[in-house]
Amino acid sequence: MDDSRLLVLFGSQTGTAQEIAERIWREGQIRQFTGPVLAMDEFQVSQLIDEPLVVFVCSTTGQGEEPDNMKSFWKFLLRKNLPPNSLQYMRFAVLGLGDSSYARFNWVAKRLWRRLLQLGARPVVGVGLADDQHDLGADALVETWLRDLWRALDHPHSDKTISFCPPRWNVTVLPPGAASETASWGDGYSSVSVIDNTRTTSPLHFQDVHLIRLQAAQLCYEPGDVLMVRPCNLPASVDWLLGLLTANRTAELQPESAVRLEPGCANVPVPGFLAQPVTLQQCAQQYWDLSGVPQRYVFHLLARFTSSQLEREKCLEFCSAEGLDELYNYCHRPRRTVLEVLADFPHATPNIPIQYWFELLRPIRPRPFSIASSPLAHKGEVHVLVAVVKYYTQLVAPRLGLCSNWLAALGAGDSVPVSICRGSLRFPTAQLCLQDTPVIMIGPGTGVAPFRSFVQECAARGTASCDQLYLFFGCRSERADFHFQGEWLELRNKRQLCLFCAFSRDQEHKVYVQHVMEKEAALLWDLIELQGGSVLLAGSSKNMPGGVREALISAVFQQQGGLSRQQAEQLLISLEKCARFQSETWS
Repeated sequence: MDDSRLLVLFGSQTGTAQEIAERIWREGQIRQFTGPVLAMDEFQVSQLIDEPLVVFVCSTTGQGEEPDNMKSFWKFLLRKNLPPNSLQYMRFAVLGLGDSSYARFNWVAKRLWRRLLQLGARPVVGVGLADDQHDLGADALVETWLRDLWRALDHPHSDKTISFCPPRWNVTVLPPGAASETASWGDGYSSVSVIDNTRTTSPLHFQDVHLIRLQAAQLCYEPGDVLMVRPCNLPASVDWLLGLLTANRTAELQPESAVRLEPGCANVPVPGFLAQPVTLQQCAQQYWDLSGVPQRYVFHLLARFTSSQLEREKCLEFCSAEGLDELYNYCHRPRRTVLEVLADFPHATPNIPIQYWFELLRPIRPRPFSIASSPLAHKGEVHVLVAVVKYYTQLVAPRLGLCSNWLAALGAGDSVPVSICRGSLRFPTAQLCLQDTPVIMIGPGTGVAPFRSFVQECAARGTASCDQLYLFFGCRSERADFHFQGEWLELRNKRQLCLFCAFSRDQEHKVYVQHVMEKEAALLWDLIELQGGSVLLAGSSKNMPGGVREALISAVFQQQGGLSRQQAEQLLISLEKCARFQSETWS
């Protein structure tokens, strides 16, 4: 077998696993490994038996499910007729991307690791389990795991120090007018238009939340589905980037200049957005993510191209293992954007060749939003409930969430590129409500969005009943941020919904949804244990999920059910395994 061949396969839902897989491929190329980087479903899985070395990078979605572009690959690996020595000649490594706020943290990576071992494959290093909840995000684990991977590989160039990697694509600058006036993402995305964009919170409330109604007759979805939105950068960020990009450049490189990308090698195809000539203006507005915190690789590139010794030394410090704390304090703690970093290294930015800008700046990833509308009650429309992200750090300028601020600024008639994705929550079909199967929904804040979709669907079908639909909603104040207040009260008055509310700041002591659940522990025990009800949770991944789990274990299962602590915890685990306890949380 070819000991220089390295196959990198990824399962990615939103693009993060793909980015890391492409990074591994680049670093492998520097070490003179050969081989492609592909989505798992793009690889002929029956040929895996002939691969000497494979690195798998996979994320976990929903309730421990594999990404869409990994499903066929995974189904094949699970075949019972595969001999236990099928992959005995293959060495492998698995890097998982997950979120520890979910019960099935990195479930896909763990299962893949075990299955590969069952088929006789031999691990190069231990399974890597990156956690989005870490202060440094996935990078905290990825950096050390990659270092261990390259050291473990017995290859003449495995210890080669990486300063920078060659660009994936060749870039040719074309004259203005060579690009189309509109650039398309393709990949299943379609354009929908805004019907209206309404703030749902009080004007005096600190949190700005918008209900955005979109005209989307061509979209098919069901309760629990997610709307994937591809935002554009804010105008100020676009102007800033274009100023940096064209500073001290020749006249041919201007915002209206077009660029054509071609593969630097056959193993990394050009993304759909860049498949046709596009202008730098279009890249700055629609493709490059200008609000994200830069990866360490950015500092590798800056060190390579700066003309300043001081800048080079600082960049190399950030890239070193000893400089991890410095990098955290400079980048991650204040959430410094890539644009701010580029401005801090003025001797590097003008020297970066155009092809490296596509390495330096990551593509904008689509953002998921739980759909808040019912396809039956809101025909031809899709609604999202958006909390506008704006906060302050030690930096003067506020930190602005890219997608939420872009969406909040849209007006009637504006276009939004979207696609439908299956979400984490699996609702019973609306007709099941007639079979006395209770559904307990816990959705504080904007977490209530997917429950509006389901409840309104049940109401439109005539199956909504206060004996089967139970909603626990929480917010700061009844007058400030009670999302869909009128709808919930009307449904309650019609006995189509049983509603419990927690307004945390409307009294001297704070009251959260878990406190209301503790108060209603007897009812919850009856609904869950005696009537076979399901519990669905959606909202912030910070403290709320833990509080809800503890309320179920201690107040409901132990106090009302008479179970021991161990029995109560085991009951919750069993409910998760059979999808009678589900969660969809976000940071």
